[in-house]
Amino acid sequence: KPGEQKHSKEPSSLQCMHLAVVACGDRLEETLIMLKSAVLFSNRRLCFHIFAEDSLKPEFEKKLKEWPSSYTKKFEYNIYPITFSVGNAQEWKKLFKPCAAQRLFLPVILKDVDSLLYVDTDVLFLRPIDDIWHILKEFNSTQLAAMAPEHEIPKIGWYSRFARHPYYGTTGVNSGVMLMNLTRIRNTHFKNSMIPSGLTWEEMLYPLYQKYKNYITWGDQDLLNIIFYFNP
Repeated sequence: KPGEQKHSKEPSSLQCMHLAVVACGDRLEETLIMLKSAVLFSNRRLCFHIFAEDSLKPEFEKKLKEWPSSYTKKFEYNIYPITFSVGNAQEWKKLFKPCAAQRLFLPVILKDVDSLLYVDTDVLFLRPIDDIWHILKEFNSTQLAAMAPEHEIPKIGWYSRFARHPYYGTTGVNSGVMLMNLTRIRNTHFKNSMIPSGLTWEEMLYPLYQKYKNYITWGDQDLLNIIFYFNP
């Protein structure tokens, strides 16, 4: 049934393509449209990981159960509360857009998921997720995430003109669509600007936020840019 946790001896990454989204406030309909577009085009089975405020959970469940069986048989889903494993939860929740910082904690929360595609609620799929999911197989032995550049032209890009913190490459990266190898993220020690030795992803997040919080504009996206500046 949709919504039930599946158990199998086969690795979950082989069963389906994992898609994560974070929805708070008035983003219910927008999120449902994104999920519907994902189901409509994709070839392989999908596993949705929906992080939402408690008030939205029954609404998601009600709406998803209204979809025709031709849709619901193509996916399964889990709905999770908004949680932050380190630091001040209220600070994280208010960082940039409501709850957006939740994506930083996906490797910590989804311990049984090997890889996933994170997308913002305002994404619309016009081709199968299978196409971007395939990029995971193209990662070399050290690559653990994939994002698009924030801009194509450095001289008019936001980061290259205004950023007061380190950022990745010449234009920075945009975190609205992000492929993540969670296993590698969990197992890596990241270089950073705070201590000479590396830190795990979870160890690094809150100290990094404390160090740069007066300089960041785009919240968790800026933190990802800082992390990948030191770990290109």
